[in-house]
Amino acid sequence: MDDSRRNILKTVFITYAVVSAIVAVGVRLKYNVPLVGNVGAALIAISLLYLPVVVSWRFRRDEDLITYGFVFEPVRRGLAFAGGYVLVVLPIFVIVFVSFFQLACDTGLSRLVPDQMCRQFLGWTNAKGPTINLEFWEWALGQLVVVALTEELFFRGFLHHLLEKAIPPTRRVMGGGIGLALLISSALFALLHIHKTGDPRSLATFFPGLLFGWMRSATGSILASTIAHASSNVLMRLLNQIFLR
Repeated sequence: MDDSRRNILKTVFITYAVVSAIVAVGVRLKYNVPLVGNVGAALIAISLLYLPVVVSWRFRRDEDLITYGFVFEPVRRGLAFAGGYVLVVLPIFVIVFVSFFQLACDTGLSRLVPDQMCRQFLGWTNAKGPTINLEFWEWALGQLVVVALTEELFFRGFLHHLLEKAIPPTRRVMGGGIGLALLISSALFALLHIHKTGDPRSLATFFPGLLFGWMRSATGSILASTIAHASSNVLMRLLNQIFLR
């Protein structure tokens, strides 16, 4: 491995270690501040947003946020990928999600899910309508701007971009790179969710991370992955409202 690739990988893993440390601290800061909200969540979002800026300014002066996909262009391609995710992937996820809980809670596989979730699970027949109000839309906007945008800038825009430079994809599908860089960036994304939640099941975020990274590689922008990421988070809240007491 040449020095250029080695330096890129060093940048990736040192920056990721810094973010991991900030997340470990941020999740323990439970108090709120007016106009800011939860201090820990704000600290995490700021670190995900500004660390790529700091690295590009101090160490990689040939790059900036546009290089890291912080652009709308190509808008049509980005919206097409995001729309495909929402219309194809999310309905499949709903079917798998509900069917899994139905099977696990009705059989001896209930140990795979928390006991309280099986007690609260309503199933297809008893599903109820979600609560869509002003608070929901404010929360959804926060998921798009504060959560999805910052995480996509850091993981797909910054880390995935650098990893693909150091370890070019072995093949491309619809323009999106498939290779070791995609696996590593998705694994780092999943591991950070362990820091945030402390729940090993958060490792499942590895799989949507693969799609988000592929979309970023295919479009050169984080527009599609940001919309897809926020849509996934919103869907999870809706599923909890619809299928849990």
